[in-house]
Amino acid sequence: MWFAFSIISLLCWSFADLFAKIGCRQQNDKTAHLKMVMAVGLVMGLHALYEIFFQGVEINMNIIITYLPVSTMYILSMALGYMGHRYIELSVLSPICNSSGALVAVLTIITRGIGSINPWQLVAIVLVAIGVIMLGVTEANEDPEMRLRRQSAGNYKYAKSFLALLLPILYCVLDAAGTFADSIILETLNEDSANVAYELTFLTVGLLSAFYVLVIKRETLVPRHEGPKYVAAVFETVGQFFYIYALADTSRVALTVPIISSYCAASVLWGSIFLKEKLSRKHYLCLLLVFIGIVIMGIFDA
Repeated sequence: MWFAFSIISLLCWSFADLFAKIGCRQQNDKTAHLKMVMAVGLVMGLHALYEIFFQGVEINMNIIITYLPVSTMYILSMALGYMGHRYIELSVLSPICNSSGALVAVLTIITRGIGSINPWQLVAIVLVAIGVIMLGVTEANEDPEMRLRRQSAGNYKYAKSFLALLLPILYCVLDAAGTFADSIILETLNEDSANVAYELTFLTVGLLSAFYVLVIKRETLVPRHEGPKYVAAVFETVGQFFYIYALADTSRVALTVPIISSYCAASVLWGSIFLKEKLSRKHYLCLLLVFIGIVIMGIFDA
């Protein structure tokens, strides 16, 4: 089931990317990323309560503290990603962020060995890694005229800056560290309990963000700007639920992570369709490599 769970997580997180971009792209809203954290924290908190009171998931402070390092790296990386939406296109941000999957796959193979992974699956990992990385490289080195035409069609203009590239790179590093630590902790921790611990931690951070935005900054929430954030939060929560189950099969981590991380390929497509971000032949070639890798992984697992 790891493959099906991975695909569901991929689709959910790609739509979460799209709606988070819509909700956070107002460049004059300096706390948009904190409002996004508020939305995700609330939705995840509600799901955590459902899991505890209706599904009987075990949770206590020991579990929360055990999983806290992973939760911290994930939440911090996501907050940086939300901030990045103000400075850079979705089709640039998402591929750079999700190069973390390639880092985790390589790190897993180095520390745990190849194990039962066959040559075709290794080829699939390489294809996904190359596709994701080259997608980011293609976007970052895009022809200036093409960039202007794409931004004109999408009605949003972004200037290249150090911060614009630094934010997704930091996301990549933190997410890779969190994912690798996740695969180790889940060997001894129940995945349902781990997910609830993460969601409760996110709820706490969300409430702190709400206090800062609503009480200290005294900002007013505008429904038409906040709506997409909560749609993104729902997709994020569902994706996280299936991600935990996919990652629970620790023998498949080197395959699972590249698949899920390639959701940026779908994010680029959604950006092209819904945000009018134009793609070149190089973009489509990179996307094709990613999808071929995913198919190979699924076939050889079956």
